[in-house]
Amino acid sequence: MASPIKHIVMWRLRGETPEERAAARRKVKAAFEGLIGLIEGLNCIEVGVDISNVDYACDVVLVSEFANAADLERYATHPEHLRVRRELGDLRIDRHQVDYIPGA
Repeated sequence: MASPIKHIVMWRLRGETPEERAAARRKVKAAFEGLIGLIEGLNCIEVGVDISNVDYACDVVLVSEFANAADLERYATHPEHLRVRRELGDLRIDRHQVDYIPGA
């Protein structure tokens, strides 16, 4: 049996002012939450916006779950996911990712 996979992505976003950064955070959150129900195999998606405001924190974190590696690959190459990545590409300053098998 294939193992479930968690896919975690964190971004730092552009913005000259706190208002611009807040708008960027809202845009990323809405875009990824808009994928719910559109991609087969995307079992769960949660998008969190940082509230700490410490200088080393990322702005947004995405936590998603897939039943197996094939579902994660399907998500990675799905047209809706690629559309969101294109729409948000210019907002990103930095991106960090971890994919892991829970309990492994």
